[in-house]
Amino acid sequence: MSSSPHPPQPATFRLPPQAPQPPTSTIRRPQSLTTFSFDKAHALRHDNSSLKWYWPPTLGADLSRGFDTFVKHDDAIDEHLDALLSAMVKVERETGAKTEADFVTWRGMMTKMLCLPFDRRSSFEMNATKFQDTIFIEENHTHKMSIRGGESRQNQLFSFWGYKFETLSTLPEWWADCTRDQVEQRDKDIVNNEEQFCVVVKTGFNKIRAVLGGEVDAIWNGTPNSQDNPPVYVELKTSKTISSEGDKVAFERKMMRFWAQSFLLGVPKIIVGFRDRDGYLEDLDELDTTSLPGRARKSGRNLWDGNTCINFAAALLEWLKSVIVDDGRVWRIRYRDERVGVEVFPVEGHDGASGISSGILSKEFLDWRMSAKGVEESSGGSEVKTAVD
Repeated sequence: MSSSPHPPQPATFRLPPQAPQPPTSTIRRPQSLTTFSFDKAHALRHDNSSLKWYWPPTLGADLSRGFDTFVKHDDAIDEHLDALLSAMVKVERETGAKTEADFVTWRGMMTKMLCLPFDRRSSFEMNATKFQDTIFIEENHTHKMSIRGGESRQNQLFSFWGYKFETLSTLPEWWADCTRDQVEQRDKDIVNNEEQFCVVVKTGFNKIRAVLGGEVDAIWNGTPNSQDNPPVYVELKTSKTISSEGDKVAFERKMMRFWAQSFLLGVPKIIVGFRDRDGYLEDLDELDTTSLPGRARKSGRNLWDGNTCINFAAALLEWLKSVIVDDGRVWRIRYRDERVGVEVFPVEGHDGASGISSGILSKEFLDWRMSAKGVEESSGGSEVKTAVD
C-alpha cells in the first residue's frame, strides 16, 4: 500500500479546564492477575524472587553513597510490552481463558494520561495497535530517548537517590527471617535497578476494561496473589525536605504523580523519604494513597484534582477506543501542546500486520494467541467503586 501524498490530519482530544470536577466517572478496584520478576541481570522470571520487604531506613543516611558502583539498567534498549505480554500468556495458559481487555499497557502510560490535565508541560508519544479487539499501547521509545538526551551528572545523581532510598528501605525477606547484617548493613549494598518486582492488574474506567503492568517497590505485609492474605504493597519516593512555601507547592504537585502511580496498581501506602539538598535522609512520612486527592483539595491551591484526572482519563480512553478501530495498524498517540490536546494518527508506512512487525506485540504472545483461538473467553469484571472519596 503506497503512502498518501497528504497524510490524514490527526484526530484531537481537548484538555479540560484545570479546575475541580464532581466524580462523574468510576474506576474498578485493581484486581491482581499475576506477578513477575526481573533478576539482577534483568532476566525475566515468572515468580516473586525479586520481591522486597519494607523495613524503615536509618535517618541521616547519605543517599549519594554507592553512586560510582551503581548497576544501572540500560534503558536505551526498547523492551516494548514483552514482559507484560509474557505474563498474560502465563495467566491464559493457567486459566484456560483469554484475558479480556479494551486496553493493555504499562502503568507509566496510564499515569501520563491520568495526570495530563494538570501536568501540561510534559510531552509524550505512544505507539498503539489493535489486535483481537484489544488496543495495546507502549511508549514511543525513539521519542523517549530524544527528549532525555545526555543527562548531567547532577541529574543522574538525583535519580540515583531514589534507587538508593529503595535499597536502604527494603529487605530480601520478612525482617524476622533476615540476618542482623542484612538489616543493619543495607547502606553497603550495591544499588542495582536491573532487579524489579512487577504486578499485573485488571482494572478499568467506567465500561473500559484495562490490564496494567508496573513495578512495585516493596511489600508491607500479606502474600502476592493471595485471596486469603492479600498483599499490602508500598511505593517508595524521595523528596526535598519542605522548608518554604515554594517547597510545599512543589511537593503538592508531586503528590499527584505519587497518587496516580499507586492508585492505578492498588498500592495503598507511599513512604516518602525527605532529604536535604546534599542528599542526606532527614525524615520519613507514611502517606495513604486514597487520602492524597483530599489533601490537595483542602490546601485550596487547586494544583490538581483527582476527580478531574479520572474523568479525563475515562473520556480519553473511550475516545481512543472510537478512533483506533483498524486491526494491525500502528497508531501514534501524541501530546505536545495544551492548545492542541492529545493527537492520534496512523503511522505512515505501517498498516496491515504492522502491529506485529513493529515489535509492539511479541512473537511469544502472537504465537500463543494465534494457536489458542478456541480458548474460552473470560467473563472478567470486578467491583466498581467511586474513584475519589
